[in-house]
Amino acid sequence: MTFEEWTRQGVPKLLRFATVLCGDGHLAEDMVQEAVIKAQRNWDRIQQADRPDSYLRKMVVNEYLSWRRKWSRFVPRPQVDPYSAAPDHAVQYADRDQLIAELAKLPRRQRAVLVLRFYGGLSDPEIAETLGCSAGTVRGYASRALATLRIEFAPSPTLPTSRRTGVNHAH
Repeated sequence: MTFEEWTRQGVPKLLRFATVLCGDGHLAEDMVQEAVIKAQRNWDRIQQADRPDSYLRKMVVNEYLSWRRKWSRFVPRPQVDPYSAAPDHAVQYADRDQLIAELAKLPRRQRAVLVLRFYGGLSDPEIAETLGCSAGTVRGYASRALATLRIEFAPSPTLPTSRRTGVNHAH
């Protein structure tokens, strides 16, 4: 497969993956662009790999981890398009936005593990290969990340109310 053939089919998938990974469409484009530039320089070697898509996905993850190290003090703000129409399914979008916001708070490797597992569909050994760690470490990252998300998404306790008056009895 030529580099041009791969870019036509592979870049859109890589861009979707990068957007989920970093939570910012513009940053995702930058990360994919950097990975594709590097891939073009080494395409002769990359195309001989068993799975060039996995290799490029690993390059994007490395770009993401590198970016997070460089810009660890930068906190991205959600992008709001003032011209976009109101969403039809407000609750669904609110839940998705909350999940993206909570994912952004996770440490970079924990976030990468969840995105690779649930969005990328990779197994623990494949994630370990992508991140350069052991499968046990991947399971540990996933466990801590999911525990954090469970805490963040746990329903908040409500105050008891009087059944007759509906008044809260908080003092």
